[in-house]
Amino acid sequence: MLGGAFSTMGRYWKQLFGMAGALYGGAALLMAAAVAIAYSAVSDHLDRVVSLDYDEGASSSDIVPLVTAGCLLALLGIVTMAIVSGLMYAAVPAVLQDAVLGRPVAFSTVWRKAWAHVAPVIGALILTALVAMVPVLLVMAVFIGAIISLVTMDSGGGAATAITLGVVGVLITGPLAAWIWIKVSLAPAAVVFEGQGPVAALRRSSQLVRGDWWRIFGITLLAGVIAGAAGYVIQMPFSILGLFPGMIGTASLEDDPSPTAVMVAMSGYLVATLLGQLVSQIISTTFPQLVTGLLYVDRRMRTENLGPVLAEAAGVPAQGPVPPPYGGGAPQW
Repeated sequence: MLGGAFSTMGRYWKQLFGMAGALYGGAALLMAAAVAIAYSAVSDHLDRVVSLDYDEGASSSDIVPLVTAGCLLALLGIVTMAIVSGLMYAAVPAVLQDAVLGRPVAFSTVWRKAWAHVAPVIGALILTALVAMVPVLLVMAVFIGAIISLVTMDSGGGAATAITLGVVGVLITGPLAAWIWIKVSLAPAAVVFEGQGPVAALRRSSQLVRGDWWRIFGITLLAGVIAGAAGYVIQMPFSILGLFPGMIGTASLEDDPSPTAVMVAMSGYLVATLLGQLVSQIISTTFPQLVTGLLYVDRRMRTENLGPVLAEAAGVPAQGPVPPPYGGGAPQW
């Protein structure tokens, strides 16, 4: 499975990395432009807040614009990443649809298929996160309630009891959340391959995972570890290279620099770090999704005899019955 993912990545790297680079690069440029616009709008308020002495309080006329700008940037970031993630989760199965048949696929075709399925894929991702977070949220609610009760009762062993409850809750809900997550992990692939809606895709994923949970869990975990390690190794050189312009820029700062001067001095480090994060994000997102998509195809081949259908779609003629060896007798395996 991992070998198939590496092979697919090698054959279709232009489509996969091109799509990921366009999406994450476009998102980074959009957020950079939004930050620049927001900073130009509230720079005066920010300068006044930063220049305050320790014993001075900021006025509401300065705080409100800063909080508003921060909230708008956060909202834009959430919406942007939701769309980008949905497109990326849809693009990888779109590439696999032709990859499993050995056919070439154009970038425009991948984009068209991904955009056509982005809404149900985002819905499936949101439902997946909500379903997997339910047990964790329940334990958090119980944990917070226990802390409040222990504090109001002024119990001397309240901290130890609360910590014990938290640890037990994590040990109980962590495996449950992981089990749910793997059960619905094939939902984005089901959306793209079968045109399912979000809820139907979750049910379809649960059906395909049934009876093979541990294998899918192990392969998915290993793919995530490989992608994370590769992303970290890729990001390190960019971070190290970014230190040099950062040190040179900060050395020229005055004793009391303005926020603008600090941002200009650190621009080289920020650009190198963001570029490293971009490349790391492309790898750490693409590879696990390739593995998940191949797991979806593998489960359908094992449980639904998808092999002949794929062979027919690829134009491979169906094979007839195997003749007995040496003119008679049953075949020996």
